[in-house]
Amino acid sequence: MGYLLVLAVGLAAGTLSGVIGTGSSMMLMPVLVMLYGPQQAVPVMAIAAIMGNFGKVLAWWREIDWRACGAYCSTAVPGAALGVRTLLALPPHAVEIALGLFFVAMVPARRWLAKRAVRFSPWHLAAIGAPVGFLTGIVVSTGPITVPVFMGYGLVKGAFLATEAAGSLAVYAAKVATFNHFGALPLHVVLDGLITGSALMAGAFCARRIVVRMSPGTFRLVVDGLMLSSGLSLLWAAGR
Repeated sequence: MGYLLVLAVGLAAGTLSGVIGTGSSMMLMPVLVMLYGPQQAVPVMAIAAIMGNFGKVLAWWREIDWRACGAYCSTAVPGAALGVRTLLALPPHAVEIALGLFFVAMVPARRWLAKRAVRFSPWHLAAIGAPVGFLTGIVVSTGPITVPVFMGYGLVKGAFLATEAAGSLAVYAAKVATFNHFGALPLHVVLDGLITGSALMAGAFCARRIVVRMSPGTFRLVVDGLMLSSGLSLLWAAGR
């Protein structure tokens, strides 16, 4: 039953992420934490996120902005490796609370960023990449931050989805490599991540037809709803 739940939620999460560029981790993490515990859920989600982002890259390959992707990854990748090392030093209960607080806090933070329509340059992406990569190494996903960042660079629709996914693919690959280096990737974690990731990949291809139909207002509401519900779920689990 556990795998069926992960596959069902993973397919829905992959479709949603393929439409708005984020959301898969926020939907899946409460389920993964309940099934595997907070520290094991993070590497499982990292492996799954590689597959999910690879699916989006394949779906929108020709529209990737490699300049923006390279600028972001130049600092986000080493930042993610440092974040993973920090995560492994934290107690499981602290990880659970950090995840919940982060998701809830991103609701007002995303709205604050959205109100300031600043056009980002590659230098801005490189400057933002380091702290975002570090946070991603600890809290699983920072999609609610990278969405306005890449859109602030001027990317929309397929170009945004593809470029954000390519950058995230590199960051999550660094996370998985760091987990493996510190012995936090036993075989059963890898298998759980591959099973979860297969659902995310399928969802990414299902989402392609929906992208052009979603309004900006609906996008903002869906992102805020996901962050709030996922954050409260994790805080509830930490308080039990």
